[in-house]
Amino acid sequence: MAEPHDLTALEQAAAIRRGELSSVELVEHHLHRVDALGDTLGAFVTVTPERARAAAAAADAVPADRRGPLHGVPTAIKDLTLTAGVRTTFGSAAFADFVPPVDADVVRFMAAAGLVSLGKTSTSELGCSLYSEGLVAPPARNPWGLGYTAGGSSGGAAAAVAGGLVPVAQGSDGGGSLRIPASLCGLVGYKPSRGLVSSGPLGFGAFGLPTSGPLGRTVTDVAALLDVLAQPVAGEPYLPPAAPTGGYLGAARDAAPGRLRIGRFTAPMLADEPVHPDCVAAVDRAAVLLTAAGHEVVDVPAPLGPDAWPLFETVWYVLALAPVPAERESDLLPLTRFLRARGAAVGAGPLMAALGELQAQVRRGVLRTAGCDLLLCPTLAAPQAPVGAFASLDPAEDFDQQRRFSPYCAIFNFTGDPSVSLPVGRTGDGMPVGVLLTGRYGDDATLIATAAQLEHGCGGWDQHPAIWRAVDSANVNSTSGVGRASS
Repeated sequence: MAEPHDLTALEQAAAIRRGELSSVELVEHHLHRVDALGDTLGAFVTVTPERARAAAAAADAVPADRRGPLHGVPTAIKDLTLTAGVRTTFGSAAFADFVPPVDADVVRFMAAAGLVSLGKTSTSELGCSLYSEGLVAPPARNPWGLGYTAGGSSGGAAAAVAGGLVPVAQGSDGGGSLRIPASLCGLVGYKPSRGLVSSGPLGFGAFGLPTSGPLGRTVTDVAALLDVLAQPVAGEPYLPPAAPTGGYLGAARDAAPGRLRIGRFTAPMLADEPVHPDCVAAVDRAAVLLTAAGHEVVDVPAPLGPDAWPLFETVWYVLALAPVPAERESDLLPLTRFLRARGAAVGAGPLMAALGELQAQVRRGVLRTAGCDLLLCPTLAAPQAPVGAFASLDPAEDFDQQRRFSPYCAIFNFTGDPSVSLPVGRTGDGMPVGVLLTGRYGDDATLIATAAQLEHGCGGWDQHPAIWRAVDSANVNSTSGVGRASS
């Protein structure tokens, strides 16, 4: 018999509309799962049960004709995202007691849509790494295999969604931070076009690279949450692309992008690194399915190559220079201190030169793939990484190994193009393998429609790890081994 967390986000909202479940019942059910599995998965930094119960009661009181597609559904907010009155640590002991006075725009939008946040999901410190293993929460672990990382910087969000603690979650992506955890945890992780989702009310996002976005188990759930997040806000520095008729949920439900030309490549872009055969196989499978759907899939050169890495490296060092009180610098992790020291040594002139040359290379890369509606490549160079695989290294080696593990995603933060990781593949022992599908700037609707079409071709992606049913089992706190899929 299906339990409430077995339902997708849209199915949960539909059950509320039919009177089969209330938001209060859904929130209590998911809070029970958070209590049982949250620390095991390292999913949450801060849980807010009383706020969630009050919000759920308020959601149930809203008249039916004012309820949107996700009204009353439990969710969670990434710990890098400002949330008024709720501890927001940015994944760092340096901000362990920080409580923001304002909400990020996306938090306001989610609350206005009737979504109910259960708390703040774990992240890497200041969003600086592709794994979430800090001092303010347990390591974010992959529900498909607890010995593996859930990734970062939206690792807690991915662990929460893949573990059935919430059906959808907000995350953010400045260099792969939604798509990397999605690939590792068998989810759909969507980075919108630059400007589609507000970064307000504070700041405009470092060089336009980061953006909030949705994480979920199905393309339709992700599209529904994108409709909530993608609202125009006065004063934003980037002109938002126009929304499609019927919204992004409509595009996902139609799953009819028309015949497209899709450029396929597997060569890594930021590192001269061998690509794991399972990652190549996932791209090959996606190409076969897309061809069967009527698209033309052609081999193209990678937009950029490893020679671009020194430019990225310079920018990444500077991005680590988020304001930190001087007396709290010693509370930062070794990797963060390493990146900040390198960033502090970069002068304004070298930074501007790196940004200018990087943009020139991006332009040339776009020309190399001209004529393609979408690009298809691996999300990562390897399917998985154990917990501690990076953090146990010297900081310089840690940083270098991260770019070798993830040499694809960050390019599309610089182009501003929409990009999504989709759970197309599996390893021999059942671990998820993602592929990256990237669209043209502003054409998020085509990308979402194609992703939904590919989901149908794969037979659906709402699959669950063994821990999905383990809330009451004696071995729920096991931290090793590989989870197996359950129906």
